[in-house]
Amino acid sequence: MASETNIQAAILAGGLGKRMRPLTESMPKPMIEVRGKPFLHHQFELLRSFDIRRIVLLVAYLGDQIERHFGDGSTLGLHLSYSHEPEPLGTGGALKNAAAMLDEEFLLLNGDTYLAIDYAALAKTFRASGALAMIVAYGNTDARVPSNLALSADGGVAVYRKRDPSGLTHVDSGVIALRRGVLAEIPAGCKCSLEEEIFPKLIERGQMEAWVTTEPFYDMGSPAGLEALAKRLG
Repeated sequence: MASETNIQAAILAGGLGKRMRPLTESMPKPMIEVRGKPFLHHQFELLRSFDIRRIVLLVAYLGDQIERHFGDGSTLGLHLSYSHEPEPLGTGGALKNAAAMLDEEFLLLNGDTYLAIDYAALAKTFRASGALAMIVAYGNTDARVPSNLALSADGGVAVYRKRDPSGLTHVDSGVIALRRGVLAEIPAGCKCSLEEEIFPKLIERGQMEAWVTTEPFYDMGSPAGLEALAKRLG
């Protein structure tokens, strides 16, 4: 079994990046430069600092550019592999498409979100839990973005709702720890949203827990978010 810090990571990097046009008309969103490097480079450096070196990139739109740039990751001290979607399959479909490449336990990160948490601590807590999923939940006391999570008293996720923040207290920070068992919930070969189709099933069964953080996340998928991340990394 891998060490507690050396958990596998998968990164969702197949989105169209519509909010970042015209930049994303010629490059995939995770390749947009921040402080002189593609965003993914910063994400890789963050994961590597916690000895997370085995990373699967779930790519679709212009994904060949990502593979050409980073290759197998050896120059960065990483082991990169690529799961190419034949067509955009959504977050769930992308994960199902990569099933053969995924470990029994892994982290799933958004390819447009920077979150500087203790990934070793997250992996350790997740492995000690019996949950199929453990989502990183930002305590949204400053209401910097609309909340989309409500937690139960025992640390479980009670509600995940993207469009109506009323009564919700936390935000999905763009990182979730998962076990392979989740893949059985996802239909093969079709478009599927983890957030809207799979998460509700896990929550209903009490199989999704929360790992709460006060560390803000940075969504570089919008011009304002990109600017804020550049300041954070400066």
